[in-house]
Amino acid sequence: MSGVKRPSYGRKLDDFSAGDLYEHPWEVTVDHGMVALFAAAFQDATPTYASAAHARGLGFADRPVHPLLLLNLGLSFSVHDVSEQAIAHLAYIDVRFPQACLVGDTLTASSRVLAVKPTSKGDRGVVEVRTALTTQQGALVCRFDRKALVRAGSVQGRPNGAWPAPAEQTDDPAVLPPPLRGRIAPSGRRAGFAGFFEDFEVGDVIFHPLGKTVGQSEHMMLTQLVRNSHPLHFDEMYCQANSFAKTRVVYGGLVLAWVLALTSRDVTGNALWDVGLDQGAHPNGVVAGDTLYASSQVLEVEDAGPDAGIVTFRVVGTKNATGEALFLGAGGLFTPELAKEQKIPEKVVEISRKVLLRKKPSY
Repeated sequence: MSGVKRPSYGRKLDDFSAGDLYEHPWEVTVDHGMVALFAAAFQDATPTYASAAHARGLGFADRPVHPLLLLNLGLSFSVHDVSEQAIAHLAYIDVRFPQACLVGDTLTASSRVLAVKPTSKGDRGVVEVRTALTTQQGALVCRFDRKALVRAGSVQGRPNGAWPAPAEQTDDPAVLPPPLRGRIAPSGRRAGFAGFFEDFEVGDVIFHPLGKTVGQSEHMMLTQLVRNSHPLHFDEMYCQANSFAKTRVVYGGLVLAWVLALTSRDVTGNALWDVGLDQGAHPNGVVAGDTLYASSQVLEVEDAGPDAGIVTFRVVGTKNATGEALFLGAGGLFTPELAKEQKIPEKVVEISRKVLLRKKPSY
């Protein structure tokens, strides 16, 4: 029909070439409302992101925006150009937060295609991209690689914007923002959670007791707050025809954030910063009504000077069953799903998380 347009976004396998760079169109200023809504939804106990007074005491100009909100924004901004046609998000790789983002900063993102690998059947393939999230001043506040499973073919009807060529991505080899690269000021908090650097030993396993039941309107609102445009997460008619669950599937970045928040009172109540995330995956999906639980295992402890140390946790999120209930069962709770034959259908996320933790005060 003449004059009728049917815009389509994202890309299929034939639309990707290694080396391509996409400047994503979303440009969002982080305001107090966004930060407050994220905090209310995830109830994270990490003091650096919760308390402006605490953050200023560490040398930040103000309370930094939570790194998990930044990760969700970066992932979601990239959907428009990378994964709106994707079958599944497969992996989080080498996630870093080298600079702090503050309320009032305006964020944009770009993604470079690192690799394109068709499957043996040829009907789909795996695309790996590196996404950089930067402020209006060019500060790199989040950088990560991810893999997505996409269908073969090419997207028809994708609008071509007449914009200048995208700028080269910036990189920052630092793992900590400047205020945390030297001596760390003592905490002025009147009370705090348990769990300092010295309290964790390699091999420790923590079963976090509280669960989180996901609400339908809640997960859709948060998905659109961070600008994730994949209809799998909010379009019921699309999902009845295209979703493996035949209904709306909870966006994986939210599942990750909820699971990590469930660990926070037990392992990051004295954390200073999220150093990074790696080797992450979503083995199974989540739908509204599922209840999430978290379990952690200490993989590594590393002294980082007189004031702090870095602890690496392997965090596993499960649905409708606690990690403790699954721990002694077949499959191995902390064994990556791709590395074994006996799968755990209740496992919904697994990831390694490095955290800079304060040492015990010497008084």
